[in-house]
Parts: sequence; C-alpha cells; structure tokens
Amino acid sequence: MNTSIFDIESLNIDVCESTRINSQNYLDSSSIASSRTSLSSVNLIESIYGAVVDKLISYIIKKHDGGVTFDRVQQLIDKKILQLNQNVNNLIYWLSKNQDKLQYIWFLGIFYYYDFGTEDNNCIKAFELFTKAANNNYSIAQVYLANCYYDGYGIKCDKKMTFHWCEKSANNGSIIGKFYLGYCYEFGIGIMSNEKKSAYWYNEATKSGNTTAKLYLANCYRLGKGVDKDEIKARKYYEILAEQEISDAQLELGNSDCYENGKGVEKDERKAFELYKETVAKGYDWAKFKLAECYQNGKGVEKDEKKAVVLYEEVANDGYIWACNKLGDCYQNGKGVEKDERKAFELYNKTISQEYLNAQFRIAYCYDKGVGIETNKIKAFKLYNIAAEEGHDTAQNYLGYLYMKGEVPEMDSKKAVYWFQRAVENGNKFAYDNLAICYELGIGTNKDETKAFELYEKSAEKGYINAKFHLGYCYVNGIGTKINRKKGFDYWYQKSAADYDNELALYKLGEIYELGKGVNKNEARAFDYYKQAAEKGCIYGKYKVGKYFFSGIIVEINKEKAYNLYKEAAEGGNNDAKKFLALFHK
Repeated sequence: MNTSIFDIESLNIDVCESTRINSQNYLDSSSIASSRTSLSSVNLIESIYGAVVDKLISYIIKKHDGGVTFDRVQQLIDKKILQLNQNVNNLIYWLSKNQDKLQYIWFLGIFYYYDFGTEDNNCIKAFELFTKAANNNYSIAQVYLANCYYDGYGIKCDKKMTFHWCEKSANNGSIIGKFYLGYCYEFGIGIMSNEKKSAYWYNEATKSGNTTAKLYLANCYRLGKGVDKDEIKARKYYEILAEQEISDAQLELGNSDCYENGKGVEKDERKAFELYKETVAKGYDWAKFKLAECYQNGKGVEKDEKKAVVLYEEVANDGYIWACNKLGDCYQNGKGVEKDERKAFELYNKTISQEYLNAQFRIAYCYDKGVGIETNKIKAFKLYNIAAEEGHDTAQNYLGYLYMKGEVPEMDSKKAVYWFQRAVENGNKFAYDNLAICYELGIGTNKDETKAFELYEKSAEKGYINAKFHLGYCYVNGIGTKINRKKGFDYWYQKSAADYDNELALYKLGEIYELGKGVNKNEARAFDYYKQAAEKGCIYGKYKVGKYFFSGIIVEINKEKAYNLYKEAAEGGNNDAKKFLALFHK
C-alpha cells in the first residue's frame, strides 16, 4: 500500500500511545509478533512525521526567502499544519525526540518562538534552541537569533549582536539574512548606517527573488539612498511587485512619489486613486487613509468630505493615531461633518498617550486657543515644549511666539529667536517670516535687514502670504535690498497703500496686523507700523504705541513713555488717549 504524507488522516495514531504499547514485554510468540507489528507501526509513523516536518521546514524557509517576514510566519505555519491535518502537540513531541539535526533544533525553537502549544518560558527555550543551531552555522536559525537580540526575546536586547548574526546568516547564503543585513545597514542597527551597503544587500536578496528586498531596493532608487536616484527604475520595481499583488508596492505606486505627484511616471491622480482603492479591498488601513485624503482633497475623484470622514473614522476605530488626528481636524473645522470642537479635542487627546508628536501639538493648540477646552496657556506651553524638543517644526514656531508675546512664561525674545531658528531649520514657512521680523526689528538678536530680507524671500517662496506682503514692504522701503517700488507693489497687501510715506497708511497697516484683518495677527509687526506712524506725527499711532508700553505688549512696561505718548496723542485730539490720561491722574 502506497501511503502519501498528505493523507495522514487514515493514520491517526498517537506516537506516544504507540510507544507505550511497544514498551510492554510479553514472552509468548503472539506477543513477539505483536511487538514486531507495533515496532513497524512506530517506524512508519516516525518516517511520516519526519516527512511532514521536513515539508514544513522547506515551506517556511522558501516563504522567508521569497520575502515573508517574521510577523506572518505563525499564520503560515497554522495554515500549513491544518492543510496537512496534523496535531501540533504530536509534532512538538516528535521534534523534541529528534534533535539530531540542526533544522529540527531550529524548528522546535520556532514552536516555542510563536507559542505553539508550548509551556512557560517559551522565549528562553526558543533563544537556547536558536543559539544551538546558529552556533553550528544553520543560517535561518542565525536570522531568528538576530531577531531575538533585536526584540530582547529570551535575552537582553543587543543591537550589535543583531547585526552580528544577520551578517553571519548572509555570509552563509541565507536570502532572508541578506535582506535583514541590508535593513541593519539602512537603519544603523548594531552598526553605523551605510546606505550603499544597505542597497547592495537588498540587491543581493532581490536577485534571489526576495520581494520584500525588491520593495526596499525600489525605495532606495526612489529616494537615491545608496544608489543614484532613478525614479523610473523604482517605478518599474513597484509595477512588478504590484502585479504580484504586493500591497505595499501598490500603495507606493499610488503614493505622493509616483502617480499622485508624477515622480518617475506621468502624473495620474485617478490612477493613484484606483490603486489605493485596490489596496483597501485587501484590508490595508494605510491605503484607506490615503483614499480618505483623495476624497477630502478631490484628488483623482470628485471631492467628497463626508465620505472622507467615514473612511477616517473606520481607520481611527482600528486604532491608527494619524487617522484620529485627521478626523479631529475635520471636527475642528467642520469638514464633512458638523463642527464640534469638543469632539476634535477628544480625538486629539486619544493619541497623546501614544507619544504622537502631532497630537502633542494639536492638544497644545487647543489649550492655547481654547478649542474644545478652556484656554490654559500653561498647559499649552508645556505641550508645545514637548513637541518642539522632539523636532515638531510648527510647535517650535508656536513656542517661539509664546516667548515673543510673554504670555507663558515671561517674555524672552532671545528664546523666541532660538525656537524660530529651530523651526526654520526644519523648513517651517511661518517661522521664516517670524525670524525675519526679529532680524528686521532687532528683537532678541542683532538687527540685520539683509538677513531679514533673505528670510522673507524664503518664506514667500514657500507660499506664505504674509511673507509676500513683508517682502513687498522691504522692496518699497529698501529694507535689506535696493528700493524697487514697482516690484514691491506686486507683493503689497491688496495694493491698499498707495503712498508708503503716508502716516495714516502706516497706522492702518499696524491695525491690520493687530486685529488680524485678512492676515494672521502679529503684535510685533503691528507695533512696528504704529511706531513708524507715531514718528511721522500720527496721533493714532502715538496712542497705540503708548498702549503697548502701558500694557507691556511686545515691549517692557514703561509707564513714563506711555504717559508721554498718551499726552501727545491727547493734545492732538485723540479721545482714547484722553481717557487713558485720566487714569494716570487718579
């Protein structure tokens, strides 16, 4: 009778039970014959289990070499064992009794590693088995041992040992080992980051058919990491992988660096949208998030903010913090849903415990501006500071502004400049403008109009409207550049001031910034315009400058200066100044 190892159901015999039968010792001839029969059965079962285990080992290694990573192996083993109609405990028992081969030592470690019907202390047992096989140069065991050191599984976390064993595995010819060695080089795991070596090892694994390595190599070509930047080659790799239904590749084809923005391929927002849609159908939450962005912004599909909200909610309910953040923005600004600032605050607050920097900033903003919660400048300052220290450029800009205004803590123009500078280093367009104001007016730093002009230019190039307005002012008045009134007019705020020497026009510009009429409120810029108007004899400008010195807005409190300015304004007929003068005389 020819028995296939795939037809195990007809031989549903417990190895342990067969062994117990064999251990009985009878001297009569029938007992001897029975024992021979039992021994024959045991040998048959032993060979069957050996064949099953060999089949499983070959299957898992092949999957690994093809690009399957650690997170998917448990599911694959479960599925394969089910297909073979096997009992996990019987396989573990067989493996524990057959530790004469390196592959069996490693594979028993796999059962402990993924908690297949095993006892306590699985991590230690898995580590010990992987170590035994790895020390005898079994390459796949070396990869698993590297991962134990990376995760601190059964041993203290040691990134240098992670690299050591990945290198050993790769040098022993393991395809998955080559991929992980490239990963170590790319992200500096246990070794100095080396993008060229990273790309080299990704390429080595790719040549052997590893799809994950090919995806990472495509990213290298897209970004120019370790290789000459080649967006066309990157796209070709993504297309090959997308045809194999690799979700990450389909997502990359649709993302901001390919069809969405036309990098390496002709821009096609509709194609990007369709690729996101295909990937969503496979349960890929990041693609669902990107699809929501398409609906929200009308990219590749008709704009539908309500549908975007539905998708954001689905992804947020799955625990993705960036979706909570987007959903919070929708509620805060009434995009696709009824405006609900309290709901927005609650959504932002959900993600703050997960150390998500943008959540730290959003909650800080809510406390700063009283969005969905009572205004609390102290909490706002603390949260801005946390996010700013971690490199969040917008938080850095806001922190600088708090220092500039002196709301919390005390006014410190030097610290304001420091944080504006940090935000500028991170490319924040608003910070360029704020820092330019500091250099132009000498706030917290030495006055440098040339530097101010350069910063205004950079901010304007990044599209900040206020910076264009300020740049126009620089051209008209020759601040940091030669006077060019014609060019200045092109940038000037709504071309509203025909005569820039007009004291009333300067006052009005100050008012625009103080009240935020059509521009972001900016007390520093408002003060400067009022001051210029006052110096030209404008009584309204004198009153405003007096108010700044009286209240300590932007400048230090100086009641004497305030009094003198109020007096001049009052003598010129300003009624508000007269009222404030009465306060001094009481």
